[in-house]
Amino acid sequence: MKLSEQIKKQDAKAFTHSGKFHADDVFSSALLLYLNPQITITRGNRVPEGYDGIVFDIGRGRYDHHQRDSRVRENGVPYAAFGLLWEELGGEILGGTLAQRFDEEFVQPLDNNDNTGEKNELASLIGNFNPVWDETEAADGLTEEERARGLSVGFLRAVQVAGMVLENKFARYRADARADEKIDQVLAMQETQGGDARILVLPEFVPCQKRLKETDTAFVIFPSNRGGYCIQPQKKPDSMNYKCSFPKRWLGLENEELQEATGLASAGFCHKGGFLMTVGDEADAIRACEISLEEYEQKPVIVCLWDAGEAQETKNCEREETEHLLRQIPDMTDAQICHMTLPSLPDLEVQGMYAEVAMEKEDWKKYMKDFVKQVLEYQPEAVYVTADLFAAYPVVHALRKKHVPILMHTKKEGKTRIVRLPSGS
Repeated sequence: MKLSEQIKKQDAKAFTHSGKFHADDVFSSALLLYLNPQITITRGNRVPEGYDGIVFDIGRGRYDHHQRDSRVRENGVPYAAFGLLWEELGGEILGGTLAQRFDEEFVQPLDNNDNTGEKNELASLIGNFNPVWDETEAADGLTEEERARGLSVGFLRAVQVAGMVLENKFARYRADARADEKIDQVLAMQETQGGDARILVLPEFVPCQKRLKETDTAFVIFPSNRGGYCIQPQKKPDSMNYKCSFPKRWLGLENEELQEATGLASAGFCHKGGFLMTVGDEADAIRACEISLEEYEQKPVIVCLWDAGEAQETKNCEREETEHLLRQIPDMTDAQICHMTLPSLPDLEVQGMYAEVAMEKEDWKKYMKDFVKQVLEYQPEAVYVTADLFAAYPVVHALRKKHVPILMHTKKEGKTRIVRLPSGS
């Protein structure tokens, strides 16, 4: 019998471990309840002899992961019970493609947390439903039957929250799929009608940033729920920068001031961050995009980070070589190369060959945050690091959290290569 059929049986039941609960067994329980709200879940220290229900996260069986030969995904992320259950059930819930995406983006981080202890905010939230160290599990409000099944108030609350999270996530993944399908239809229609492929007019708001990153679309126009039209610039692939930006003189203006700056009678508002503009009619929206495309001349920027203590002659020589190398990167022939010196190293508390930063943690964080802010003012397409690891790592870590691509050099087969580290922390 298929797992989904077993879950949906009228008298379906499942068993998992008792004691402290984690995101793994909680989300596994929520998943079973999503498919069958009437399934009976029991918790205990040992699987009952001859138990004929679904057993997960205990018992060394098919849906446990505590045995030595437990399964690991091809990408190296080990399965936990939630992932093992999702592997069989996900396709039925979301379909193959979306189920795989859901596994990569949602299930795998929770599985990894359970197996390795890697920090995960959602797992921490679920774990906080356990009683604190000097309290016993609350039994008030439970039925005798729920107590007999080893349930607790905290566990039931955690499962309820996990269930709501799953329902919302499933709804959003399905909505994303519908949005992509809608955008494909609009793009196909636009192709037959002609016009500037860089400007896409939607009949209604449809989330499309991810779908459009790899296209030529630079601006999206759609009706605003406040009346008139919204214009949103679209980001480049693997970048926090836009394919085209509104002219700087428009940013932060509204109504009469914006109308005068743009020459558009219905111009209403242009956000100072440049990610949104509103106008009264579609013709003005299209014209705002056309003006922006006509005036946009910004070159891509690469910021190079250097050690503070290098001699000037060495810096000049290396900078010329580095600029020549960086301009060989695809689409970076005319890039603007900006050089920055990393912050001077703080004082160290030295104990023989070992040392620690003398600066207080909060001061250290602010020190690095201020420098990263200076880097981001250049709006770089990437940041190239050729510096001491101790000096560069805190900056690199902060930039990756902001999804700024990091470039580093390495040698392979005797040749220097520029390697791009994926963005994201």
